[in-house]
Amino acid sequence: MPASPGSRTGRPPVQRTVKRPAAARGGRAGTVRGLVIRARKAWDRPLTAYYLILGGSLLITVLGLVMVYSASQITALQMALPGSYFFRKQLLAAVIGAGLMVAASRMPVKLHRALAYPILAGAVFLMALVQVPGIGMSVNGNQNWISLGGSFQIQPSEIGKLALVLWGADLIARKQERRLLTQWKHMLVPLVPVAFMLLGLIMLGGDMGTAIILTAILFGLLWLAGAPTRLFVGVLSMAAVIGTVLIKTSPNRLDRFACVGSGDASRCWQAVHGIYALASGGIFGSGLGASVEKWGQLPEAHTDFIFAVTGEELGLAGTLSVLALFAALGYAGIRVAGRTEDPFVRYAAGGVTTWITAQAVINIGAVLGLLPIAGVPLPLFSYGGSALLPTMFAIGLLIAFARDEPAARAALAMRQPRFGRKRAGGPASGRRTGRKPDRRTGRKPEGASGRESGAEPRRWNTMRRRASAARSSGER
Repeated sequence: MPASPGSRTGRPPVQRTVKRPAAARGGRAGTVRGLVIRARKAWDRPLTAYYLILGGSLLITVLGLVMVYSASQITALQMALPGSYFFRKQLLAAVIGAGLMVAASRMPVKLHRALAYPILAGAVFLMALVQVPGIGMSVNGNQNWISLGGSFQIQPSEIGKLALVLWGADLIARKQERRLLTQWKHMLVPLVPVAFMLLGLIMLGGDMGTAIILTAILFGLLWLAGAPTRLFVGVLSMAAVIGTVLIKTSPNRLDRFACVGSGDASRCWQAVHGIYALASGGIFGSGLGASVEKWGQLPEAHTDFIFAVTGEELGLAGTLSVLALFAALGYAGIRVAGRTEDPFVRYAAGGVTTWITAQAVINIGAVLGLLPIAGVPLPLFSYGGSALLPTMFAIGLLIAFARDEPAARAALAMRQPRFGRKRAGGPASGRRTGRKPDRRTGRKPEGASGRESGAEPRRWNTMRRRASAARSSGER
């Protein structure tokens, strides 16, 4: 039998299986594992918190401006005002707030601590002016506003949140430096009395929602300071008793608690129509500007219940995006507070994170029908310049603290222009040596080598420069 062309022995050739690479055998599992590893490396980078705070806050503010414009048009027209009236006021507040955020992000920590007492004194003075007849004004049954003339108003209790964060952080940090926090009287005095004074001024105007936020900030500061469980439970029990008395003595507050999870539209009109707005949005919403509930059915569509209009127009995708942005902002704040060695930075970052997170949870929980309607806006998102300006200043604090981390400072110092440095030869210099080649021969003049004295080779890849620096330092 003649041998086959591919065999010298006459036997049929052996069929060999081709081995696939490990990446191909892994399939999707290897891809997912690689993505997880990359995500962990990205989270562990020094500037991750800085970018999350800056990018997350700006995205929330911009998306809030869009939703304020969409949700407030009908309300403005019903009040015989231009359709963009509330949007223009919110845009002006956002521009001023951006200036405050930049200023706060560039201030040193010492200046932040120095501003704590003036801000607290100013907040107490303005909150006392609210109760003066002829100066303070009532909005939606709450006496907590001061008219600045025309259509401009200010709510001093919003400044009180920032004041409590800065002053409380400075107070606890100084006591920690003197090792006084081991005694319960130094843990409570004068932090708790001053906080209760602010709460009393707020409750004189009937603003229960803002009082809850200030209470959350107080508990956050005590928890970060390492308050004993008994002390923490004692303060919490006292606040719970006072809150219960205030709720039972007010029929309006009792009705708000009765509307939690209720479907009775005749009694809980705002809560039920907020659920209607979320339910009619579907996955991707009815389209920007196409909300039906904002046509007079949903009260406060551009302030307290703007999240419901967002769900109706942008759907589940829009609401989940907003929740993800707030979650990223909260994570970044916790990371800044956990990695710093400065006690003031830890307490201030923790206080700001508690403030924004608690207020977002209370607002969104009320819209979802899981919590009573407290009348607090969604931070950086709802309409209201009085709430936007202190919040953006607080975001500037977090940015400053995130930039002040040792690893973040080193990473920022290493950042250089992507396409290399400009050398002394100017734009007319050659690519590597600063000398042009001869046009006739195409050769460079003598001594025009790439490593000539005074000529630095251009490094186009910044990652290679960082890698070489790491290898020279012995890092593997």
